[in-house]
Amino acid sequence: MKYKIFMALLAVLFSSPFMAQNKSNANKLPDWAMGGFVRPPGVNPVIKPNPATKFLCPMQKGLVGWEESDTFNPAAIVKDGKIYVLYRAEDNSATGVGKRTSRIGLAESTDGITMSFRDKPVLYPDEDNAKDLEWPGGCEDPRVAVTEDGLYVMFYTGWNRQVPRLCVATSRDLVTWEKHGLAFAKAYDGRFENLESKSASIVTKLVDGKQVIAKVNGKYLMYWGEKMINAATSDDLINWTPQLNEKNELKGLVYPRYKYFDSNLTECGPPAIITDKGILLLYNGKNRTDDRRDERYNAGTYSAGQVLFDLDNPYKVIGRLDVPFFRPMDDFEKSGQYVDGTVFIEGLAYHNKKWYLYYGCADSMVGVAIYDPKKKVPGDPVE
Repeated sequence: MKYKIFMALLAVLFSSPFMAQNKSNANKLPDWAMGGFVRPPGVNPVIKPNPATKFLCPMQKGLVGWEESDTFNPAAIVKDGKIYVLYRAEDNSATGVGKRTSRIGLAESTDGITMSFRDKPVLYPDEDNAKDLEWPGGCEDPRVAVTEDGLYVMFYTGWNRQVPRLCVATSRDLVTWEKHGLAFAKAYDGRFENLESKSASIVTKLVDGKQVIAKVNGKYLMYWGEKMINAATSDDLINWTPQLNEKNELKGLVYPRYKYFDSNLTECGPPAIITDKGILLLYNGKNRTDDRRDERYNAGTYSAGQVLFDLDNPYKVIGRLDVPFFRPMDDFEKSGQYVDGTVFIEGLAYHNKKWYLYYGCADSMVGVAIYDPKKKVPGDPVE
Protein backbone atom coordinates (compact mmCIF):
# COMPACT_ATOMS: atom_id res chain seq x y z
CA MET A 1 0.00 0.00 0.00
CA LYS A 2 2.79 2.42 0.89
CA TYR A 3 4.44 1.69 -2.44
CA LYS A 4 1.20 2.48 -4.32
CA ILE A 5 0.79 5.74 -2.41
CA PHE A 6 4.42 6.68 -3.15
CA MET A 7 3.99 6.00 -6.86
CA ALA A 8 0.76 7.98 -6.92
CA LEU A 9 2.49 10.94 -5.32
CA LEU A 10 5.27 10.74 -7.91
CA ALA A 11 2.70 10.71 -10.70
CA VAL A 12 1.06 13.83 -9.31
CA LEU A 13 4.41 15.55 -8.88
CA PHE A 14 5.62 14.84 -12.40
CA SER A 15 2.32 15.96 -13.93
CA SER A 16 2.22 19.21 -11.95
CA PRO A 17 2.66 22.63 -13.61
CA PHE A 18 5.87 23.06 -11.61
CA MET A 19 7.48 20.03 -13.19
CA ALA A 20 6.15 20.92 -16.62
CA GLN A 21 7.78 24.33 -16.29
CA ASN A 22 11.04 22.76 -15.17
CA LYS A 23 11.03 20.40 -18.13
CA SER A 24 10.33 23.19 -20.61
CA ASN A 25 13.01 25.37 -18.98
CA ALA A 26 15.59 22.60 -18.76
CA ASN A 27 18.33 25.10 -19.60
CA LYS A 28 17.26 28.04 -17.46
CA LEU A 29 20.01 30.64 -17.47
CA PRO A 30 21.20 32.46 -14.33
CA ASP A 31 20.35 36.14 -13.97
CA TRP A 32 23.91 37.20 -14.83
CA ALA A 33 23.91 35.40 -18.19
CA MET A 34 22.72 36.69 -21.55
CA GLY A 35 19.95 34.92 -23.42
CA GLY A 36 18.44 32.77 -24.43
CA PHE A 37 19.10 33.47 -28.06
CA VAL A 38 16.30 32.50 -30.43
CA ARG A 39 16.87 31.55 -34.05
CA PRO A 40 14.29 33.39 -36.20
CA PRO A 41 12.24 30.71 -37.96
CA GLY A 42 13.00 30.05 -41.61
CA VAL A 43 15.80 32.57 -42.11
CA ASN A 44 19.04 30.71 -41.38
CA PRO A 45 21.62 30.54 -42.75
CA VAL A 46 21.77 34.27 -43.52
CA ILE A 47 25.11 34.11 -45.36
CA LYS A 48 26.06 31.34 -47.79
CA PRO A 49 28.93 30.74 -50.22
CA ASN A 50 28.65 32.57 -53.54
CA PRO A 51 30.57 31.14 -56.51
CA ALA A 52 29.60 34.08 -58.73
CA THR A 53 31.74 36.79 -57.07
CA LYS A 54 35.27 37.14 -58.38
CA PHE A 55 38.23 39.05 -57.00
CA LEU A 56 41.54 39.99 -58.59
CA CYS A 57 43.90 38.53 -56.02
CA PRO A 58 47.07 40.63 -55.70
CA MET A 59 49.00 37.57 -54.58
CA GLN A 60 47.89 35.15 -57.29
CA LYS A 61 47.69 37.84 -60.00
CA GLY A 62 44.40 36.48 -61.27
CA LEU A 63 40.66 36.26 -60.64
CA VAL A 64 39.63 34.15 -57.65
CA GLY A 65 36.23 32.93 -56.47
CA TRP A 66 37.03 34.28 -53.05
CA GLU A 67 33.81 33.13 -51.30
CA GLU A 68 32.78 30.14 -53.35
CA SER A 69 33.58 27.34 -50.90
CA ASP A 70 32.62 28.43 -47.37
CA THR A 71 31.47 31.58 -45.55
CA PHE A 72 31.57 31.46 -41.75
CA ASN A 73 32.90 32.78 -38.41
CA PRO A 74 31.60 36.38 -38.57
CA ALA A 75 32.13 39.59 -36.64
CA ALA A 76 29.30 42.12 -36.31
CA ILE A 77 29.01 45.83 -35.57
CA VAL A 78 26.36 48.58 -35.78
CA LYS A 79 27.03 51.62 -37.97
CA ASP A 80 24.55 54.31 -39.03
CA GLY A 81 21.58 52.28 -37.85
CA LYS A 82 22.56 49.13 -39.74
CA ILE A 83 24.24 45.90 -38.71
CA TYR A 84 27.42 45.13 -40.61
CA VAL A 85 28.72 41.56 -40.65
CA LEU A 86 32.35 40.87 -41.48
CA TYR A 87 32.63 37.21 -42.34
CA ARG A 88 35.41 34.80 -43.19
CA ALA A 89 35.20 33.50 -46.75
CA GLU A 90 37.23 30.71 -48.32
CA ASP A 91 38.08 30.09 -51.95
CA ASN A 92 38.42 26.65 -53.52
CA SER A 93 42.21 26.53 -53.56
CA ALA A 94 42.32 23.33 -51.50
CA THR A 95 40.26 20.89 -49.48
CA GLY A 96 40.22 20.64 -45.71
CA VAL A 97 39.93 22.91 -42.66
CA GLY A 98 42.65 25.56 -42.69
CA LYS A 99 44.03 24.63 -46.12
CA ARG A 100 42.29 27.20 -48.30
CA THR A 101 42.91 30.96 -48.42
CA SER A 102 40.58 33.05 -46.26
CA ARG A 103 39.51 36.65 -46.85
CA ILE A 104 37.10 38.90 -44.93
CA GLY A 105 33.87 39.91 -46.67
CA LEU A 106 31.34 42.58 -45.68
CA ALA A 107 27.54 42.39 -45.55
CA GLU A 108 25.02 44.92 -44.24
CA SER A 109 21.47 44.68 -42.99
CA THR A 110 18.75 47.00 -41.70
CA ASP A 111 16.87 44.20 -39.91
CA GLY A 112 19.81 41.98 -38.96
CA ILE A 113 18.57 39.18 -41.18
CA THR A 114 18.31 40.24 -44.84
CA MET A 115 21.81 40.92 -46.12
CA SER A 116 23.31 42.88 -48.98
CA PHE A 117 26.91 42.15 -49.91
CA ARG A 118 30.02 43.78 -51.31
CA ASP A 119 31.40 41.95 -54.32
CA LYS A 120 34.98 42.15 -53.08
CA PRO A 121 36.58 41.35 -49.72
CA VAL A 122 37.63 44.19 -47.44
CA LEU A 123 40.60 42.46 -45.77
CA TYR A 124 42.84 39.97 -47.55
CA PRO A 125 46.48 38.97 -48.12
CA ASP A 126 48.30 41.57 -50.20
CA GLU A 127 51.78 42.74 -51.10
CA ASP A 128 51.93 44.72 -47.87
CA ASN A 129 53.46 44.81 -44.40
CA ALA A 130 51.40 41.78 -43.30
CA LYS A 131 52.25 39.48 -46.21
CA ASP A 132 54.50 37.21 -44.15
CA LEU A 133 51.78 36.88 -41.51
CA GLU A 134 48.83 36.16 -43.83
CA TRP A 135 49.99 34.36 -46.95
CA PRO A 136 49.00 31.80 -48.13
CA GLY A 137 46.42 30.93 -45.43
CA GLY A 138 44.83 34.36 -45.25
CA CYS A 139 42.84 36.43 -42.77
CA GLU A 140 40.63 34.39 -40.45
CA ASP A 141 37.96 34.71 -37.74
CA PRO A 142 37.50 38.47 -37.20
CA ARG A 143 36.15 40.17 -34.09
CA VAL A 144 35.25 43.86 -34.39
CA ALA A 145 34.43 46.63 -31.91
CA VAL A 146 34.29 50.44 -32.11
CA THR A 147 35.50 53.32 -29.96
CA GLU A 148 33.18 56.13 -28.89
CA ASP A 149 34.71 58.38 -31.57
CA GLY A 150 34.08 55.88 -34.36
CA LEU A 151 37.35 53.98 -34.81
CA TYR A 152 36.65 50.36 -35.73
CA VAL A 153 39.16 47.86 -34.37
CA MET A 154 39.42 44.39 -35.85
CA PHE A 155 41.24 41.46 -34.32
CA TYR A 156 41.83 38.56 -36.68
CA THR A 157 44.07 35.54 -37.14
CA GLY A 158 46.89 35.90 -39.64
CA TRP A 159 47.49 32.42 -41.05
CA ASN A 160 50.68 31.85 -43.03
CA ARG A 161 50.22 28.07 -42.65
CA GLN A 162 53.12 27.95 -40.23
CA VAL A 163 51.84 29.65 -37.08
CA PRO A 164 48.43 31.31 -36.44
CA ARG A 165 48.87 34.72 -34.79
CA LEU A 166 46.60 37.46 -33.53
CA CYS A 167 46.68 40.59 -35.70
CA VAL A 168 45.11 44.07 -35.44
CA ALA A 169 43.60 46.35 -38.10
CA THR A 170 41.66 49.63 -37.82
CA SER A 171 39.19 51.48 -40.02
CA ARG A 172 36.87 54.48 -40.08
CA ASP A 173 34.41 53.07 -42.62
CA LEU A 174 34.62 49.22 -42.33
CA VAL A 175 35.82 49.07 -45.95
CA THR A 176 39.37 50.45 -45.94
CA TRP A 177 41.50 48.86 -43.24
CA GLU A 178 44.96 49.72 -41.97
CA LYS A 179 46.91 46.65 -40.89
CA HIS A 180 49.03 47.06 -37.76
CA GLY A 181 50.54 43.59 -37.63
CA LEU A 182 50.86 41.36 -34.59
CA ALA A 183 49.02 42.32 -31.43
CA PHE A 184 51.80 41.02 -29.16
CA ALA A 185 54.86 41.92 -31.27
CA LYS A 186 56.31 44.55 -28.90
CA ALA A 187 55.38 43.04 -25.55
CA TYR A 188 58.24 41.84 -23.34
CA ASP A 189 60.85 42.61 -26.04
CA GLY A 190 59.13 40.34 -28.55
CA ARG A 191 58.84 37.32 -26.29
CA PHE A 192 55.40 36.39 -27.68
CA GLU A 193 55.94 37.46 -31.28
CA ASN A 194 55.77 33.90 -32.58
CA LEU A 195 53.26 32.58 -30.08
CA GLU A 196 50.28 30.71 -31.47
CA SER A 197 47.49 33.14 -30.63
CA LYS A 198 43.97 33.91 -31.77
CA SER A 199 40.42 34.85 -30.73
CA ALA A 200 40.46 38.27 -29.06
CA SER A 201 37.36 39.52 -27.21
CA ILE A 202 37.89 43.17 -26.30
CA VAL A 203 35.83 44.53 -23.40
CA THR A 204 32.95 46.83 -24.35
CA LYS A 205 30.00 48.56 -22.69
CA LEU A 206 26.70 50.13 -23.67
CA VAL A 207 26.76 53.94 -23.80
CA ASP A 208 23.49 55.61 -24.78
CA GLY A 209 22.37 52.43 -26.50
CA LYS A 210 25.61 51.94 -28.44
CA GLN A 211 28.13 49.20 -27.74
CA VAL A 212 31.60 50.75 -27.55
CA ILE A 213 35.09 49.81 -26.41
CA ALA A 214 35.64 50.47 -22.70
CA LYS A 215 38.58 50.74 -20.35
CA VAL A 216 38.91 48.62 -17.21
CA ASN A 217 41.09 49.96 -14.40
CA GLY A 218 42.47 52.60 -16.76
CA LYS A 219 43.45 50.32 -19.66
CA TYR A 220 41.85 48.62 -22.62
CA LEU A 221 41.35 44.95 -21.85
CA MET A 222 40.89 41.88 -24.00
CA TYR A 223 40.33 38.23 -23.25
CA TRP A 224 41.96 35.98 -25.81
CA GLY A 225 43.00 32.44 -26.52
CA GLU A 226 41.88 29.02 -27.64
CA LYS A 227 43.49 26.37 -25.44
CA MET A 228 42.73 28.53 -22.42
CA ILE A 229 41.39 32.03 -21.88
CA ASN A 230 44.06 34.62 -21.17
CA ALA A 231 44.04 38.40 -20.79
CA ALA A 232 45.98 41.31 -22.31
CA THR A 233 45.94 45.08 -21.83
CA SER A 234 46.72 48.07 -24.03
CA ASP A 235 46.99 51.85 -23.93
CA ASP A 236 46.48 52.41 -27.67
CA LEU A 237 44.36 49.45 -28.95
CA ILE A 238 47.21 48.42 -31.26
CA ASN A 239 49.99 47.10 -29.04
CA TRP A 240 48.88 44.58 -26.44
CA THR A 241 50.61 43.13 -23.40
CA PRO A 242 49.64 39.60 -22.32
CA GLN A 243 49.14 39.30 -18.59
CA LEU A 244 51.51 36.99 -16.71
CA ASN A 245 51.27 35.06 -13.47
CA GLU A 246 53.72 34.81 -10.60
CA LYS A 247 55.75 32.25 -12.59
CA ASN A 248 56.19 34.73 -15.45
CA GLU A 249 53.95 32.61 -17.67
CA LEU A 250 50.66 33.43 -19.37
CA LYS A 251 47.98 34.23 -16.81
CA GLY A 252 45.45 31.54 -17.69
CA LEU A 253 42.00 32.48 -16.40
CA VAL A 254 39.66 29.80 -17.77
CA TYR A 255 40.57 26.25 -18.75
CA PRO A 256 38.79 23.26 -20.33
CA ARG A 257 36.86 21.08 -17.86
CA TYR A 258 36.76 17.31 -17.55
CA LYS A 259 33.41 15.85 -18.74
CA TYR A 260 31.97 19.25 -19.72
CA PHE A 261 31.01 20.62 -23.16
CA ASP A 262 34.25 22.65 -23.12
CA SER A 263 36.45 19.68 -22.23
CA ASN A 264 38.88 20.30 -25.11
CA LEU A 265 39.04 24.06 -25.80
CA THR A 266 37.78 27.33 -24.33
CA GLU A 267 37.99 29.84 -27.19
CA CYS A 268 36.91 33.46 -26.82
CA GLY A 269 33.88 34.64 -28.76
CA PRO A 270 32.55 38.16 -29.54
CA PRO A 271 33.57 41.30 -27.63
CA ALA A 272 32.99 40.98 -23.89
CA ILE A 273 30.43 43.28 -22.25
CA ILE A 274 30.37 45.17 -18.96
CA THR A 275 27.05 44.53 -17.22
CA ASP A 276 25.69 45.38 -13.79
CA LYS A 277 26.91 41.94 -12.67
CA GLY A 278 30.49 42.12 -13.97
CA ILE A 279 32.27 41.51 -17.29
CA LEU A 280 30.42 38.95 -19.38
CA LEU A 281 32.35 36.87 -21.90
CA LEU A 282 30.67 34.55 -24.37
CA TYR A 283 33.03 31.82 -25.53
CA ASN A 284 33.25 28.70 -27.68
CA GLY A 285 33.73 25.34 -26.00
CA LYS A 286 34.94 22.31 -27.90
CA ASN A 287 34.05 18.82 -26.67
CA ARG A 288 36.73 16.15 -26.53
CA THR A 289 36.48 12.97 -28.58
CA ASP A 290 37.62 10.50 -25.90
CA ASP A 291 36.12 9.30 -22.60
CA ARG A 292 36.84 12.68 -20.99
CA ARG A 293 34.19 14.42 -23.10
CA ASP A 294 30.68 15.46 -22.13
CA GLU A 295 28.70 12.48 -23.41
CA ARG A 296 25.50 14.53 -23.69
CA TYR A 297 26.96 16.23 -26.77
CA ASN A 298 28.57 14.90 -29.92
CA ALA A 299 32.29 14.24 -29.81
CA GLY A 300 34.30 17.14 -31.19
CA THR A 301 31.37 19.54 -31.39
CA TYR A 302 31.66 23.27 -30.65
CA SER A 303 28.99 24.83 -28.42
CA ALA A 304 28.83 28.22 -26.70
CA GLY A 305 29.23 29.05 -23.02
CA GLN A 306 29.38 32.15 -20.84
CA VAL A 307 31.71 33.20 -18.06
CA LEU A 308 31.45 36.20 -15.73
CA PHE A 309 34.48 38.11 -14.45
CA ASP A 310 34.62 40.50 -11.50
CA LEU A 311 34.69 44.11 -12.73
CA ASP A 312 37.10 45.24 -9.99
CA ASN A 313 39.33 42.22 -10.55
CA PRO A 314 38.77 41.33 -14.24
CA TYR A 315 40.94 38.22 -13.94
CA LYS A 316 38.68 36.64 -11.32
CA VAL A 317 35.88 34.31 -12.46
CA ILE A 318 32.67 34.71 -10.46
CA GLY A 319 30.28 32.73 -12.66
CA ARG A 320 30.39 30.09 -15.41
CA LEU A 321 27.73 28.07 -17.20
CA ASP A 322 27.98 24.31 -16.79
CA VAL A 323 26.01 23.59 -19.96
CA PRO A 324 26.09 25.53 -23.25
CA PHE A 325 23.47 28.20 -23.80
CA PHE A 326 23.79 27.66 -27.56
CA ARG A 327 24.67 24.45 -29.39
CA PRO A 328 24.31 22.86 -32.84
CA MET A 329 20.62 22.19 -33.46
CA ASP A 330 19.90 22.50 -37.19
CA ASP A 331 21.32 20.15 -39.80
CA PHE A 332 23.61 22.84 -41.29
CA GLU A 333 24.98 23.49 -37.78
CA LYS A 334 25.54 19.82 -37.01
CA SER A 335 27.71 19.08 -40.05
CA GLY A 336 29.50 20.84 -42.88
CA GLN A 337 33.13 21.49 -43.70
CA TYR A 338 33.67 20.80 -40.01
CA VAL A 339 31.93 17.44 -39.86
CA ASP A 340 31.37 17.28 -36.08
CA GLY A 341 29.29 20.46 -36.05
CA THR A 342 29.73 23.97 -34.68
CA VAL A 343 27.88 27.07 -33.68
CA PHE A 344 30.99 29.22 -33.51
CA ILE A 345 30.06 32.61 -32.04
CA GLU A 346 32.10 35.70 -32.96
CA GLY A 347 29.69 38.55 -33.74
CA LEU A 348 27.40 40.31 -31.25
CA ALA A 349 25.56 43.51 -32.18
CA TYR A 350 23.14 45.63 -30.13
CA HIS A 351 20.43 46.86 -32.49
CA ASN A 352 16.93 48.20 -31.75
CA LYS A 353 17.31 47.18 -28.09
CA LYS A 354 18.01 43.56 -28.99
CA TRP A 355 21.20 41.52 -29.20
CA TYR A 356 22.00 39.85 -32.52
CA LEU A 357 24.41 36.92 -32.28
CA TYR A 358 26.15 35.86 -35.51
CA TYR A 359 27.89 32.51 -35.68
CA GLY A 360 29.61 30.09 -38.01
CA CYS A 361 27.66 26.95 -38.91
CA ALA A 362 30.02 23.95 -39.16
CA ASP A 363 32.67 26.13 -40.87
CA SER A 364 30.37 26.47 -43.88
CA MET A 365 27.72 29.21 -43.46
CA VAL A 366 26.58 32.01 -41.13
CA GLY A 367 23.54 32.00 -38.87
CA VAL A 368 21.89 34.54 -36.58
CA ALA A 369 20.05 34.26 -33.26
CA ILE A 370 18.38 37.08 -31.34
CA TYR A 371 18.06 37.85 -27.64
CA ASP A 372 15.37 40.27 -26.51
CA PRO A 373 16.11 41.34 -22.90
CA LYS A 374 12.39 41.91 -22.38
CA LYS A 375 11.69 38.23 -23.10
CA LYS A 376 13.79 35.99 -20.92
CA VAL A 377 13.78 32.49 -22.44
CA PRO A 378 15.83 29.34 -21.81
CA GLY A 379 19.01 28.45 -23.59
CA ASP A 380 19.14 25.60 -26.10
CA PRO A 381 17.96 22.28 -24.61
CA VAL A 382 20.60 20.51 -22.59
CA GLU A 383 20.25 17.26 -24.54
